[in-house]
Amino acid sequence: MCGIAGIVTQNAKNYSEAIQKMTDAIAHRGPDSAHHEYFENIALGHRRLSIIDLSENGKQPMFSNSKNECIVLNGEIYGYQSIKKQYGEYPYQGGSDTEVILAMYQRKKEHLIHDLPGMFAFAIWEDERQQLFCARDRFGEKPFYYAHGRNGEFIFASEIKAILASGLVEPKLNQEALSHYLQYGYVSTYQSIYSNIFSLPPAHQLIWKEGEINVSRYYSLPKKDRVLSLSEAKEEFTYLLKSAIEKQLIADVEVGSFLSGGLDSSSVVAMVNEFLPHQTTISFGYDHEDSELKYAKEIAEKYHTKHIEIHEKKEDLVSGIQKIIPFLDEPFADRSSVPHFEICKSARKNLKVVLSGDVGDELFGGYSFYKVEYEMKKHFGYQSLLARFGLKLYQNIRQISYISQKNIQYSSILDFHQNEVRNFFDNNERASLGITQDYQQPYSFKADKNSLNDIMRTDLEKFVPGNMLVKSDRMAMANSLEVRTPFLDIDFAEFCIQLPDQLKINSENDKIILRESMESYWTETIRNRNKQGFGLGIGNWFKEESLLKFSDELLKDKNQKIFDYIDFKAAQKFLDKGQKHWNLLQLALWANHHSKFL
Repeated sequence: MCGIAGIVTQNAKNYSEAIQKMTDAIAHRGPDSAHHEYFENIALGHRRLSIIDLSENGKQPMFSNSKNECIVLNGEIYGYQSIKKQYGEYPYQGGSDTEVILAMYQRKKEHLIHDLPGMFAFAIWEDERQQLFCARDRFGEKPFYYAHGRNGEFIFASEIKAILASGLVEPKLNQEALSHYLQYGYVSTYQSIYSNIFSLPPAHQLIWKEGEINVSRYYSLPKKDRVLSLSEAKEEFTYLLKSAIEKQLIADVEVGSFLSGGLDSSSVVAMVNEFLPHQTTISFGYDHEDSELKYAKEIAEKYHTKHIEIHEKKEDLVSGIQKIIPFLDEPFADRSSVPHFEICKSARKNLKVVLSGDVGDELFGGYSFYKVEYEMKKHFGYQSLLARFGLKLYQNIRQISYISQKNIQYSSILDFHQNEVRNFFDNNERASLGITQDYQQPYSFKADKNSLNDIMRTDLEKFVPGNMLVKSDRMAMANSLEVRTPFLDIDFAEFCIQLPDQLKINSENDKIILRESMESYWTETIRNRNKQGFGLGIGNWFKEESLLKFSDELLKDKNQKIFDYIDFKAAQKFLDKGQKHWNLLQLALWANHHSKFL
């Protein structure tokens, strides 16, 4: 895991100070070393976190054997050893996965991307063709941003802060991205908070040549569900998960695992045990009776892991928020970033690499709202206009169920999902704040509005890269820690995406395929657990006096930077110690921290 940066421009060596500032800005992503290389028309920079091939042979920017190509890579190519054998004609100098991409590029050019697994964001400069080829992994695990400088330079980096550090871009606030943040609590993976700094979306490639940029999608989620029995699915599920875990354990440093005591992380730890007895596991919990630490300890004891517990007191909250804001270049409202930062910080004391159980809910059907949508789908009034009209009349006489209310309110389960689930400020509320723009991202598939699987596909292309993987990458990299996500192994993920929804969720159960395949690996307590959030509820957080004082300073002073962009008077009615209050607080904190750019 590393940080990358580059500037395409004439007389690139004149930009040595700018590229140095860029890599300095992302030193946390790669504290082990920093290197820069120059062609006539490009400066490349890299910050290294040494994971594979710790020798000088693994350093970047890395030249090919011909010196015609040079690459900067952030990420890991899982299973690279077997790919390397397919390109035996290349004269390898070391044992890194980065060099394998150069070998692939020499034979296949841009077409290599279709055969490249793993999590990655990279750029390859080909001097002979004067072309830059960039790509981002299929699910958006690694970030990639780009912009044009004031003198026509093409600039790219792992984080927005590196582009700003170049001094070549004067950022402008993106009103659409601000609207998306207010609605959903994060900026879309297709945009950045600045209108003139761009995010390369997941599963996309970018080619710069002769001053022109071409961005295109190279991968789409599988669109059709498979037909297979539960017994067939269980066998394939277990085989593919083991294979994914085995590939992601490859490193020249120790690999540990996050362990929450939930179904997903417990499954990862159980599979790691097949290959790595006495692994290190790390758990986090607030000191309150609902902490998950006791569940994590059960699994740790079952598999005899070297277990590390991190206890956190909620009165540390304000300092916790202030610690993470320098690593968030955009407004971000996910409260679990605070504990996630702490668990990454503690993990880094012992490890450089950890496995995570993220994205299990989206792949296996684990969220409670999926169950609501399942019930909405089978509800008798769902597709009948006459029945819905009758329900509207009936509700005037008697109270009807939540499911019936939502079937009346929304045209489909997809409509409900996009406009109610994980939504905060609606259209009218955003308009009252002075935000009238709207943004809805594109997808690689046309969703069936009645399909639960298509709702999960929607989350894989929207929430996962926009929220979950942003949190995972930024909080881990803030602590120079690499986090790997086995559930996003391409073979395993595609298998799960295509599973029929009845193997994921029904009226009685969620995560059916996971429960059926993995229950023998869990303890009895874990088998019977329901999903639990990471940390305390928002109401408990706002009981902290220091947080309320902090909020008043930022949100009750009309001279604060946030009120250059939203209406001060309208904002006051949302300061109710709830989630909208929290989201405004995070926006205000972000605006203050980045005021010199706004």
